[in-house]
Amino acid sequence: MSKITIAGIGLCVLAGCSANSRDPVYASFNREAGSLTDTGDFGNATMNNTLYQTGEKQYVYDLGQRFATEVLTTVNFAFNSAALDAGARDTLREQANWIRQFPEVRFNVYGHTDKVGNATYNKRLGLNRANAVVNYLVSQGVERSRLEALVSYGETQPLIVTEGKERRNRRTVTEVSGFVSGHPTVMDGKYAEVIYREYIRSGEPKTGLSGISGQDFLTETGASGGG
Repeated sequence: MSKITIAGIGLCVLAGCSANSRDPVYASFNREAGSLTDTGDFGNATMNNTLYQTGEKQYVYDLGQRFATEVLTTVNFAFNSAALDAGARDTLREQANWIRQFPEVRFNVYGHTDKVGNATYNKRLGLNRANAVVNYLVSQGVERSRLEALVSYGETQPLIVTEGKERRNRRTVTEVSGFVSGHPTVMDGKYAEVIYREYIRSGEPKTGLSGISGQDFLTETGASGGG
């Protein structure tokens, strides 16, 4: 066998090794067993089952449903604005009153825009709206640490599918997200008391909201900016 042939075989072997090193099956040979199938979600099923068995998952779901039933979870905004009008402030005061009853619970605030404008701009605008809501809730006595996440979906999740200006798409949504880590009420397994401790008060007359500000129906102008 010639030297050229041997060299060629050697190059093929090296090329094969290089290719194999990029192959996930080959690369997993010297790694921990099961690493190939672990995408980072390993153990989530067990965690989910545990949360249901201890009742924590169900409590979070029940509270989320109750929050959405007892108060308005959404506030809307004028075009290209993150300013809170009178109706939004009324809604957020109601949210804050509810949230303060449950010091063990965390909340997320999600910002949205309509489809008008640049997607990058709208992502930032949605975040500004979420920040405006969080700042107002904090001003009403809600701990900032309990407002777990500020998320902007920008224009990606419209309620009304339209390319034009649409007030209902320009919104923030507040949702129950989970428990404050290590809170004594949760750790002592007494959360059923929390669920029902405001039961008597639930029979009291609710404070009416002033509704949507008259400014919301003014003609919206301006091609710049976003929704």
